[in-house]
This record gives sequence, C-alpha cells and structure tokens, in this order.
Amino acid sequence: MNQILIILDTLRKDHVGAYGNDWIRTPAMDAFASDAVVFDAAYPESLPTIPVRRALATGIKTFPYYNYQQFKGDPVMMFGWQPIPEEQVTIAEILQKKKVNTALITDTYHVFKSSMNFHRGFNQFTWIRGQETDRYKSGGEAIDPVDEFLVSKPHRSREIKAVLEQYFKNTKERQSEADYFAPRVFNEGMAWLEENHDDPFFLVVDSFDPHEPWDPPEQYRAMYPGAQDYKGQKIICPIYGSTDAYTPEELEYMRACYAGEVTMVDAWLGKFLQKVDDLGLRDSTMISIISDHGHQLGHHGLTGKVPWGLYPELVDLVLMVRSPAFTPRRVPNLVYNVDLTPTILAQSGVLPGSRNVPVMDGRDLTRLLAGETGWEERDHVMVSFQVFLLVVTKKFAYLTDAARSIEELYAIPEDPGMFTNIATQHPKICEDMYQLVLNDAGGYEGLARLNDLRPGMKKPAAEWYNITEST
Repeated sequence: MNQILIILDTLRKDHVGAYGNDWIRTPAMDAFASDAVVFDAAYPESLPTIPVRRALATGIKTFPYYNYQQFKGDPVMMFGWQPIPEEQVTIAEILQKKKVNTALITDTYHVFKSSMNFHRGFNQFTWIRGQETDRYKSGGEAIDPVDEFLVSKPHRSREIKAVLEQYFKNTKERQSEADYFAPRVFNEGMAWLEENHDDPFFLVVDSFDPHEPWDPPEQYRAMYPGAQDYKGQKIICPIYGSTDAYTPEELEYMRACYAGEVTMVDAWLGKFLQKVDDLGLRDSTMISIISDHGHQLGHHGLTGKVPWGLYPELVDLVLMVRSPAFTPRRVPNLVYNVDLTPTILAQSGVLPGSRNVPVMDGRDLTRLLAGETGWEERDHVMVSFQVFLLVVTKKFAYLTDAARSIEELYAIPEDPGMFTNIATQHPKICEDMYQLVLNDAGGYEGLARLNDLRPGMKKPAAEWYNITEST
C-alpha cells in the first residue's frame, strides 16, 4: 500500500466542517472525511512544532524530555525542540530500506534549520523557502510598512515586528495565488506524484500553513465577517499571551484572517487529492491527514500557542485516514499522534518490533480503522507543553504543571470546551488524575527534571526528592 502523510500545521479541529464547524469553508477536508475513518479524540503527546514531528517521524514520545538540550542556531528553547535522537530510527529510514521511494516536501522551515536532521531516510527532500523568519531574503525593502500590522494598543510588539519584516522580504515577489506557500507545497507534491507514482512510495507533504502570518489572497479573507469593511490594524501575526493586547475589532479581524488561511489550504489540499485520483492511485494508497496542534484565538483569553493554555482549541487534533482497506466511520477512542507512525508501517507491511524495526510507543490503529474489537482501549492520554501537562480521560480533563502550582479540572463531555473549573469540588478526582501525571512522567523525579529545565518554578527540585523519600 502506498502511503501519503499530510501534516497541516496550526489547524484547529473546530475550524473544519467535518468536525462540526458551520461557518468556515473546508469542502475538500469535508469530502475527504466522508470517505475516511475520522478520529474524534486525537491528541499530541508533546507540543509544539518540532516535538510533534519527532513523534510522527519515530513513533516514540518526546516527553519527559530527559535528553533535552538547546542546539546552536535555534533560539526557540522549547522542551523537545531538538533533532531526532541518533539512536532513534525514523519511519522514512525503515521504509527506505524496504525499497520504498520516500519523499518529504515541506515549507516548515524549522525542520531544516542548521542543527536539525528531519530529512533522514528520504530519497528526496524539498524545502519551500520563506516561511515566517526563515532567513531566505536579506536585502531590499518589504512591500508593506510593518507598523500597519501591529496592534493599536501600547504593547510589546518587537518580536512580531521582526517576524513580519523578515516575512515580507521573503514574500515580496509573490504575484499570484500559486506563489503562496500552501499552493507551492501542494503543487510540488503533485509534481512529485507525477514523476514517482509507478513505484511503491511514502510521501510526506508537510504544510506550515495555516500557521501565522495569516495573509491569504484577499478573496479568502473576504469570505469572513471580521474582515469585511474592516479599516483597522491588519493583525495577521498574533502576540502570544492575553487578548488584552487587542481591540475587539482587531481580534475579529485576526480570526477572519486565520479562517481565510484555513480555506486557502483546504482549496489546494483539494487539488492535491484530485491529482491522487487522476493518477489512478485511490485504490492503492492510504492517505493520512493530521494537524500538529491548534491555535488560541481568544476563547480562554489567550492568543498564540501559550503552554499553559492546554485547552481544546490548542490540543484537539484533526486526524483522518482514507484507505481502500477501511470503511468510513467515526472513532471515539482516545489516540495519540504517535500512534499514526506504527499504523502507517503496518499498512506498508512492516510491523514494529519485527526484525530491524524498533518497538514504538505508539500503537498500531489498524483494528480501530477496521472497526474490529479487541483493541486495548487507552484510559487516558497526556499532553505536555513545556512544564504544563494535560490529562484527558473519557470523563475528565485535568490541567496542571510540574510543580502542581495550578490545578484545573473539567467534566467531559458536559463541558467539552473546558470553561468551568471544578477542581476545588473534586479533590479526590484531582488526586487520581495527578497520579496519572506521575505515572507518565516517571514519578516525582521526572517532574523535578522539568523544574530543572525551566528555572523560576515555584517548587525547587530538592523538594521533589523530599516528597519522593516520604512516599
């Protein structure tokens, strides 16, 4: 079975029609979902961009970050934001050894930074240059004056200004929609299929859009009310933090820009999926579409991707798999992104744990895809982002940090948006959920390690070891 893995960066699950959205236009994803197995409870095991891609590349969790170190040339400084460890084997390397033609096409510039190694195992790797602060162009003036794109309230905007100055230099030569990033990525994917579809293949198409800056062609932005007749600041790149930085109109405009970017990505995804059908690959190819995470657009008073905001808008994933081997259906089971890797291998005729194939943290989802019984149900998943941790079961969502200085509990599904914190009313449930955190972290020592990695937490590491000795 040929394999296509499509990664869509910063795509919110609740902005896709197939997941219940009724105002943002995503006809290609909706049509794909009608022929696919759609997972309704998929989560990343670690955030953000690079930890997610490490998990997808290897099938191995990044948390609890025991081997974290900052590498030269990358100032992001997020736990897990580092190259794929040398001792870990990638899915591309495994399939390459099986004589499968492998390719990575992406504009996610982080994976090609000087210290990274995410191209391992690919016969072809293509980097579409220029996203965000990619050092693609250094000379000349940007087309747009950057000040028009900053919030009107007095606020820290230096970081956003730097991002936009580089971005506008990178994109100043665009002339048509085909010159935008998502179109370029999917066009490159279509060209690769034209040249390589006769042999067994594994193709990864990794689109950084709908990541900010959100500047789709005007016809996409104009579809949505917040951008219609708007005369204010052009907020296409959010400040990470509180919505206090924005006027209500700026926030609505930003949401319209994001929605327009989602619709543009969907349009070009649709062209790519049509090319798969035109080449006669539909009956011999499994296609998996997954988001890496969502984005905070104000629903909990936050914008950006703020680690302590582990709410549905950030952690709920799009995950859909279409294959001639599986009947379309909805899957309510709790799953991780890391589960997709062994599943793709299994559907390629390779089983994790077999000869020369490592055992993985992810679980093969084949039985769930097929609607069979006997799949061992997870009782919880845990999402980590820096020192913040979210545990989700079928009944509850529990949010805390490594020092347990915050504690939030939400009843799921009565409160699926996680707006009513009931932690103080249910201390026993909180304690049970915290035990799940401890188990996944490797005990107090694992949480102390998070404290050591991030100075300034409320509980010194020494206190963790005192607790350990007394329990």
